[in-house]
Amino acid sequence: MKTFELSRSSGAGKPDVAGFFDPRTFSVQYVVSDPATRKCAIIDPVHDFDEKSGATATHHADELLAYVQEQGLEVEWVLDTHPHADHFSAAQYLREKTGAPTAIGDKVVDVQTLWKGIYHWPDFAADGSQWDRLFAEGDTFRIGELDARVMFSPGHTLASITYVIGDAAFIHDTIFQPDFGTARADFPGGDAHQLWQSIQDILALPDETRLFTGHDYMPGGREPQWESTVREQRETNKHLAGGVTEDDYAAMRNQRDSELPMPTLILHSLQINTRGGRLPAPEANGKRYLKIPLDALEGAAWA
Repeated sequence: MKTFELSRSSGAGKPDVAGFFDPRTFSVQYVVSDPATRKCAIIDPVHDFDEKSGATATHHADELLAYVQEQGLEVEWVLDTHPHADHFSAAQYLREKTGAPTAIGDKVVDVQTLWKGIYHWPDFAADGSQWDRLFAEGDTFRIGELDARVMFSPGHTLASITYVIGDAAFIHDTIFQPDFGTARADFPGGDAHQLWQSIQDILALPDETRLFTGHDYMPGGREPQWESTVREQRETNKHLAGGVTEDDYAAMRNQRDSELPMPTLILHSLQINTRGGRLPAPEANGKRYLKIPLDALEGAAWA
């Protein structure tokens, strides 16, 4: 199975994009680098977790670090697109290893507030202080000499953002590969109409913009894929092409989502990811514990 692919820059101001696929969570992690300066950012890194044994590991994050070292890159940012519901974020681990600042969208405080209630965390600081920078819609930054900007992309979650870096956009859980469609909008704080609007903003980018998604579920058993273009998505995405209207889309999305079980790790991962990728502090016996609320997600479909 293909688990790595490099999408090379086609000219000045355009990044090299290395994608790393995790078959366990169907997630794609990225190292986005500036060929001119060898500076880079890591986007949506995975901290390994086995829900059956409770074991944690950093195999995938260490693979990213090995690539960075082999290529002679310097990490300037560790970025998350949103608090993930299906895997742990390795952002804090990579911050400790590289010294690079972490960042996420500023609406993460709304997600933190929502989950603070679900987990009954009365003393939890739902203020985004767990990251070094909170990005707002339209904020800009640089990776080496590459220009980067932030698009607010809600709908899948309250806090989802898209990073547009040169001619590449990291769209995570908004649009998947054309043969799979688009992301669900039924998590706490999700909304199908908002997701539609976020998708339209992404599809308004230049036609040849490279789009990099955060998951691939390999429909039909094909090899994993995670790169497309705006034109390809507009013309061939199974949920978007053919004159689909916003109301059509929302009806389809809501019906489909009502039949989908929640991700296996949603109640595990949000405890980590609303803390910026930090594992729970060890208790008196030196062990770390997750807290799983019962009957927390009312109306969720059963597997």
